[in-house]
Amino acid sequence: MRENPTIEEQVEQLKEYLSCPCTYFPPMADDQPIMAAYRQARVRGEKEGFLPMLVAVDELLLECLEDADQARAELLAAPLESGEEFLQKWLKEMKEELEEDEPDYWEQLIGEVAGGEGIDRFLSIWDYSGKQTIPIVLAEIPVKNPWEVFAYLPFGGWNECPTNEEHMAVAKYWFEKYGAVPALMTHDVLEYSLPAPVSQEKAMEVAWEQFTYCSDIVEQGVGTVGRLADGLAQSKFWYFWWD
Repeated sequence: MRENPTIEEQVEQLKEYLSCPCTYFPPMADDQPIMAAYRQARVRGEKEGFLPMLVAVDELLLECLEDADQARAELLAAPLESGEEFLQKWLKEMKEELEEDEPDYWEQLIGEVAGGEGIDRFLSIWDYSGKQTIPIVLAEIPVKNPWEVFAYLPFGGWNECPTNEEHMAVAKYWFEKYGAVPALMTHDVLEYSLPAPVSQEKAMEVAWEQFTYCSDIVEQGVGTVGRLADGLAQSKFWYFWWD
């Protein structure tokens, strides 16, 4: 990739990498055209065998994808471990470490199941000003199963972000249990779409899973797992961000 490519050049590079039908949406003040196209693609995708994915035209993301093409077949062929077991193992390790280092922190982390805000749209589709959408591509990723999208769009393995294989395993578990599908990706954000919010009864369980998967959404976001749970019971979209 040449230094400082234009947005148009980045769009073409992304399309070339993905090698699937793609629609580019330049920045706009209204996200309704993007959301309408995404919803229509979800319906078509179930019939035609693809998963629509909103992919940011993001130079850092493109740099990650450039080195990942050879891994696609390997990721699709590899057997997946249990996403649920991954999450349980990570949570146990995190709890033990936190209770050893900061005994009071764990209790503070739980908090009251109240004060959460529901998410009713994709958050990272907007730029930092909140006044216009980011440059974004709607890609029709040719996968049979939603979790296989991470073979086409490898993501993670840096800082505390899970590896591609771990993302795939967790995505499979969340799809089978909650109907959640990966839907939007930037270089450091991943968003899921759900058919309906999780129940109040399940919300705390899911909140612990999400904290385990991406602690930044609590520690640098809503503050407590209880507040996250309250928000999840009102949300049809899940948001993850790794610092």
